[in-house]
Amino acid sequence: MGRPDSIPHVAIKGRGSTTHLPGRFESTVSEAVDDGWEAEEGEEFLAPRLRTEVRAETARSIISRNNSPDVGFSQSVNPYRGCEHGCSYCFARPSHAYLNLSPGLDFETKLFAKTNAAQLLRKELSKPSYVPQPIALGINTDSYQPIERKFKLTRQLIEVMLETRHPFSLITKNALVERDIDLLAPLAELNLVSVHFSVTSLDPHLSSKLEPRAAAPHARLRAMRRLHDAGIPVGVMVAPVIPWINDAELEAVLEAARDAGASSAGYVLLRLPLEVAPLFRDWLDTHYPDRATHVMSTINQLRGGKDYDSQFGTRMRGQGVYADLLANRFKLARRRLGFDAQNSHWPKLDCTKFERPAPPKADSPQGSLF
Repeated sequence: MGRPDSIPHVAIKGRGSTTHLPGRFESTVSEAVDDGWEAEEGEEFLAPRLRTEVRAETARSIISRNNSPDVGFSQSVNPYRGCEHGCSYCFARPSHAYLNLSPGLDFETKLFAKTNAAQLLRKELSKPSYVPQPIALGINTDSYQPIERKFKLTRQLIEVMLETRHPFSLITKNALVERDIDLLAPLAELNLVSVHFSVTSLDPHLSSKLEPRAAAPHARLRAMRRLHDAGIPVGVMVAPVIPWINDAELEAVLEAARDAGASSAGYVLLRLPLEVAPLFRDWLDTHYPDRATHVMSTINQLRGGKDYDSQFGTRMRGQGVYADLLANRFKLARRRLGFDAQNSHWPKLDCTKFERPAPPKADSPQGSLF
């Protein structure tokens, strides 16, 4: 969807995007046109409020597998598609294009809940051929996004993990994870779980622009402390680091997380694949028009002159002088604050305690011996 220069960039309350940017598979594209009706002097141009729609989805599979060498896990489970947190920079936004929906506003307002997620996971784990490896929970979209309060799919998945003694890690921006301490604590006693919190800024005003429906920074740190006090290993990911927006806070976020009990730390540089790039440019023009050009110029320098470079090894860190300076700052801060250098990403979890569940009766009419 195009936007004429005469149409202002207006933030929508509680949303990260300002546009229904069409996905790359759309057969038809609509374009915004200025109709000449300008607001009177002193009158504010108001963007419409958008309601969240959630559709129940019966998934056919639940474990996603990858062989990417720079993500730290080989399999993941995502109970939801789309994410109400509304982060403008979310790398998962382009996945909505496969649903013939906008990676923009549709991604954060038209959500899908895989209501059979727990049943599918139990079925997958019951297969004789299944070999246990740590599962990353809620990687594509946050498993503790606001709709989890109603659907409780993440809690159901964790109940299966506890029942089967299956190791897993999760990363979230929502303090709702506190609700499940009763499940996470016994898993932690068996070295079967670790929880990372993504903290992009300690400034609530900046955070509300970057991640409009995620928990406030102080709420995430409070949740981190409560999990730590319950014996659950917690870590922090400063993700993403955005040049000239939140990069100056790197050391402060790491220190605040250390004080809240984090024992591991990592960071990821801003990634702008496919439709994310124009959406983020629009976000910059809406919230930081004075520095938008400077931000994108630095990002292009980090990505070989492009908005994004998907090469393994450099896509998470970038290349060049700025990338090297950021890496050195992180290394020095991690050492000064006492984070475990060998535990900077996902802690090593125990796969030896796995207890294979019995297969569903419908799938094994002859009994468990066969």
